[in-house]
Amino acid sequence: MTSSSSVRRAREALGRRLREMRKDAGLTARELATRAGWHESKCSRIENGRTGPCDDDLRLWARHCGAEGQSADLIATARNIDDAYVEWRRMERSGLRRAQESVIPLWERTRHFRAYSSWLIPGPLQTRAYIESLLRSIRDRRALPDDLEAAVQVRVDKQRILYEGRHRFAILLEESALRHRIGGTATMAGQLAHLRSVAGLPHVSLGVIPLSADRTALWPAEDFWIFDDAQVNVELVSAFLTITQPYEITMYARTFADLADQAVYGAAARSLITEAIDSLG
Repeated sequence: MTSSSSVRRAREALGRRLREMRKDAGLTARELATRAGWHESKCSRIENGRTGPCDDDLRLWARHCGAEGQSADLIATARNIDDAYVEWRRMERSGLRRAQESVIPLWERTRHFRAYSSWLIPGPLQTRAYIESLLRSIRDRRALPDDLEAAVQVRVDKQRILYEGRHRFAILLEESALRHRIGGTATMAGQLAHLRSVAGLPHVSLGVIPLSADRTALWPAEDFWIFDDAQVNVELVSAFLTITQPYEITMYARTFADLADQAVYGAAARSLITEAIDSLG
């Protein structure tokens, strides 16, 4: 497990949740350990985040606390902690191609994609030139091994799912994502023209949240992807965050729905894209 403070805090948060469950059941740590057949110190280690509980530990904990209905969520939480926070330097240590390839199985099995972005055009809708500009910048900024062309090709090849018809895409963009210039004027103009074109595909829903929208109730969020109802991915500055805990996925789904209510679609969305193209001069 990574030594990231985010992961450590997640383990401690799980321990606090288990401690509260035990106390709500009216059990001392010694009583719970006796019922589960553990050494008393095991409860303390788990509750303080020093030991990661296995699936069976969590099933026993929930059973003896009279909360068996929570065992599935507890197990999802614990599994998520180890896999949730992956530093970019770990994922990209051999170059960018591996990072691009790592998500292919997830993309192939997902049927309903929901994506929200405030700063970039999402991957399936990117042109080759836009992809190359993005990945070159990442390679140079992080001083990675140079496998740029291979990484670009993997991302381009992955876009085939956009045209297969077995997948549905709901994409939400802040208007600012149309205005951030990636790769220079010509690359950005081509990207925006392509975006306007693919927005017409029957299995793609593209919404744009105008800069003029009233954001009092809901301001821009971090960029995220929802894969069916199974997983959420968030790209952070230093790491790649994977969320599988059911209640957190529900929170992101609700946020996506609320953001979607602020967006414009169809001709209105295409008009904003055209304005962004025109602003390039």
